[in-house]
Amino acid sequence: MTDKVQEIQKRVQASREDIIKFMREICAIPSMDSQLKDVGERIGAEMKKLGFDEVRFDKMGNIMGRIGSGKRVIVYDSHVDTVGVGDPSAWEWDPFKGKVENGILYARGACDEKGSTPGMVYGLAMSRDLGLLDGWTAYYFGNMEEWCDGIAPNTFVEVDPKVKPDFVVIGEPTKMFVYRGHKGRLEMKVTAKGKSAHAASNHLGDNAVYKLLPVIAGIRDLEPKLGDHEFLGHGKITVSDMHVKTPSINAVPDEAVIFIDRRMTFGETKEVVKKQVEDLIPAEFKDSVKVEELFYEEPSYTGFVFPVDKYFPAWALEADHPLVKAGQEARKQIGLPEAASSKWNFSTNGIYWAGKAGIPSIGFGPGDEETAHTTLDSVSLDDMVKATEFYTILPSLIP
Repeated sequence: MTDKVQEIQKRVQASREDIIKFMREICAIPSMDSQLKDVGERIGAEMKKLGFDEVRFDKMGNIMGRIGSGKRVIVYDSHVDTVGVGDPSAWEWDPFKGKVENGILYARGACDEKGSTPGMVYGLAMSRDLGLLDGWTAYYFGNMEEWCDGIAPNTFVEVDPKVKPDFVVIGEPTKMFVYRGHKGRLEMKVTAKGKSAHAASNHLGDNAVYKLLPVIAGIRDLEPKLGDHEFLGHGKITVSDMHVKTPSINAVPDEAVIFIDRRMTFGETKEVVKKQVEDLIPAEFKDSVKVEELFYEEPSYTGFVFPVDKYFPAWALEADHPLVKAGQEARKQIGLPEAASSKWNFSTNGIYWAGKAGIPSIGFGPGDEETAHTTLDSVSLDDMVKATEFYTILPSLIP
C-alpha cells in the first residue's frame, strides 16, 4: 500500500495546477437557485477529458459521470449549486472571481460545496488508472441540494439512473475529517387567521399577528426541553421567517405565517415534533391557528418535478462501521493526523442516502462549514488538492 500511496501522491501533485484551475473555473460560474446547467457543462467537460465512461445530465438537471460497470456501486456526492451572494456591497472581492490569500481561495461556493468536486472527479479517474476501482461502478454526482436536502439523491435512486449504491461519500465540508452523521430536520409553518379592519377602528378586527405571539415566545423557550443524544447532540428550533397578509399598512392583518426550522436528534419523531408546536397554541386560538409540515414540489430548471415532504431524518453510522473505518484508514494512509470521526452541525444529502434509503454514507471534504453561506466562503487550496488523495484511495480500502 505504501507504493500505491506514493504513486497517488505523485499523480495528484503532477495534476495540482489542473485541479486548482478546475476549481477556480467552477467557482467563477454562478449556480445559484439550483441553476446547474452552465457549471454542470464545465464539470462534464472535465470528466470527458479524464475519460469517464459516461457523462450526462439526469432528468432533474444534475450532472453525473460514471466509471466502470462492476457489481459494487459507490457514489461521490457533491452539490454544486450555491446560495446567493446577498448584498453585493458586503463582499470585499468579486464573489465569483474570488481571491487567493495565504493559500486560501475565497469565493461563493468554495466551501459549500464546490471544493470537493475537483478532488472527486480527479480522484475517481486516478483510482481507475491505478486499478483501485476494479469490481466497482463509481459515480460522480454533482447535484442541486440547497433548494431541498436529499431530493437529488432520491431521484438518483428512484428516477434516473435508478441505481441504489452500496456506499456514498458526501463532499460537504468536514475540515478533512471523516463525518458519519448529523441531526435531522422538519420544516413547518404556523398560520394564524384573523379579521381585517381599518387601523383607526382596530377594535373591529382580529389581529392575526397577535395570535402568533405566544407561539413565538413558546418556541423561543422550548429548546432546553428538546431531546439530546450523546453523538448527534441537542435538538434545535427557531423561527426562521415570517409573512404577514394585510390590505395595507393602515389595516389589521388578517393572516400571519411563521416558518420553523426544527433540528431533530435521535429519539424525536416528526409526529412528536409537530405536536410540540401545536401544544404552544393557546386554547382560544386552536380553531384559527394551524401547524403544517412543509411540502416541496417546485420544478427544477429542466421543468422536472419530484414532490417530497420537507422531513429529513437524523442519521449516523457507528464509529466501527466498515465504511467509517475505511475512511479513517484512508486518512491515515495519505498522512493526515489521527482524529476521531465526527458529525456536521448542518444538514446534507445524507438525510436521504443514509436517513431514508439506509445506504451507508460518510462525509469527507475540505473546508469549514462555519464559512458556508457567508462572505468568507472559502477553502484551503492545499486541502482541496489533498482531498484528491482520499477520494482516490478510498474504494480500495472498503471491505
